[in-house]
Amino acid sequence: MLPDPDQLQPPADPRTVRTRARLRAALLAECGERPLEEVSVSAVARRAGVGRATLYLHYDGLPALAVDACADVVREGVDALHAWTAPPSPDAPPPPLTDFLITVDHRAGLYRTLVSEGGGGPLGTLLHRELRARSYGDRVRAGTPHPELAASATAAAFTGLLADWLHGHLVLTPREFSHHVWRLLLAIHHIVR
Repeated sequence: MLPDPDQLQPPADPRTVRTRARLRAALLAECGERPLEEVSVSAVARRAGVGRATLYLHYDGLPALAVDACADVVREGVDALHAWTAPPSPDAPPPPLTDFLITVDHRAGLYRTLVSEGGGGPLGTLLHRELRARSYGDRVRAGTPHPELAASATAAAFTGLLADWLHGHLVLTPREFSHHVWRLLLAIHHIVR
């Protein structure tokens, strides 16, 4: 039996973990005051209490830092879409989905710069990939015919709808959006089944 790859990697240096956490927090604080495109490397480094060179030691630039700082939102989004008990009700989206969208709405400016229209951009691409993988695993376990089709449709629909909502093409409150997107995703799974 081969060893677990995670056990082969040395534990992360605590200094690296702390520095990256400070850089992520600094970027999010800066983006709370101005759009990402107006944030400078110097401002983030200063707020984190490190030099510019330290930022570049850990990240290729602000976009890479922003994706890392927002990666948790991808995991939260994927988890929120899968936070239901069987059978899911079309009338009530899982509360974590609504809570997730309320959180996203509070940082919409930042996410809008990382999720381009149509669902692309660094964060949109990551969300699509992670959601497709999770949905595929769930559909395989459920015995769904063509699990790859259900997974791709779920990932594409949610990522595209989220992008349109972030960019103002869907004028809905987070609660309204949660309700509508939930019903659409359940329809996809019903049709594929």
